[in-house]
Amino acid sequence: MLQCIFLLSDSGEVILEKQMTGHRVDRSICAWFWDYVLSQGGDSSKILPVIASPTHYLFQIFREGITFLACAQVEMPPLMGIEFLCRVADVLTDYLGGLNEDLIKDNFIIVYELLDEMMDNGFPLTTEPSILREMIAPPNIVSKMLSVVTGKSSNVSNTLPDATSSFIPWRKSDMKNASNEVYVNLVEEMDAVVNREGVLVKCEIYGEIQVNSNLPGLPDLTLSFANPTILNDVRFHPCVRFRPWESDQILSFVPPDGQFKLMSYRVKKLKSTPIYVKPQLTSDAGNCRINVLVGIRNDPGKTIDSITVQFQLPLCVASADLASNHGTVDILADKTCNWSIGRIPKDKSPSLSGNLVLEGGLDRLHVFPVLKVGFKIMGVALSGLQIDKLDIKNTPARPYKGFRALTQAGEYEVRS
Repeated sequence: MLQCIFLLSDSGEVILEKQMTGHRVDRSICAWFWDYVLSQGGDSSKILPVIASPTHYLFQIFREGITFLACAQVEMPPLMGIEFLCRVADVLTDYLGGLNEDLIKDNFIIVYELLDEMMDNGFPLTTEPSILREMIAPPNIVSKMLSVVTGKSSNVSNTLPDATSSFIPWRKSDMKNASNEVYVNLVEEMDAVVNREGVLVKCEIYGEIQVNSNLPGLPDLTLSFANPTILNDVRFHPCVRFRPWESDQILSFVPPDGQFKLMSYRVKKLKSTPIYVKPQLTSDAGNCRINVLVGIRNDPGKTIDSITVQFQLPLCVASADLASNHGTVDILADKTCNWSIGRIPKDKSPSLSGNLVLEGGLDRLHVFPVLKVGFKIMGVALSGLQIDKLDIKNTPARPYKGFRALTQAGEYEVRS
């Protein structure tokens, strides 16, 4: 049973405090937590998700510079606490159109109202975004103006959604949709690390199956894959029935209405990347020559778009003169170099070259930059995951089914 939730900024400031039970948790637990973070190096994103303090068990996740911290005095399933905090972060991102300290402060009342509905006396209650939207209206300019004029700031509906009394709590029982269609999107991010010798040290895919359902009634969907054995670390939406997946690797579910994340997964130990980035740095006599070459390693059969290379110039670099034969190069005030390539032309390989002038007293460069690579490929899932078929039952008419895939770079790093 969770007793309290705190939202902390990067500096440890309490942005929001929500007490969930009659027993009040003192704010001093936040000071203890922040001291613990500093003792572990000061990076909240690398702290363990479950921590035992002298008085409480703490559950924490880090999203967009904000730490979500929950407290419990008794032992409880740790995954429940972590999953609830993840759901809170996802719902706030969905409602506010993003997640940062300013958005939370500007919509403080709505955040409180959401937490009131998502948990009851320390136990998770309503966590489905589509149902929460019927209970609490999302913020908009009109509602903010009305609250200023009328003085009424609550967005909570006076009636409960139909789904609260349904045996399927994420969906109305009498859903009516004129479009009668469903879209399935495979969205994947490639994480990769390439060492100085150009050897691929790590390459894996984090993927999500996103569904946009506009089906009437209570449709029953079955989604199967041609190669489900490649999937690892799967995580499902509550609508997924676990037994069909456990026995046959089939997703059987009654979908919520609208957009939702059906499943997330990971595909590990991939052997290649779609593009290569080859940096070369040579330095002597206070100067450093840099050359970066980019090209296609394995053609995915679709256009590789939005290619970018970004790296931080070392602090010892006094000035830089960089140019490219394709795309644009910008050096920001914080010494971040952004090279926007876009698409790779057919007649040449994009390259960036130039000279770095080191500060006085330095002959050679001793700290080498790490290049962060970005790209986007529409129409292909680089993990190799393939949807076999999607069957739909309990619909009055034959619905339209659409499928789409997208792969983009995640944490893609090339060491120089």
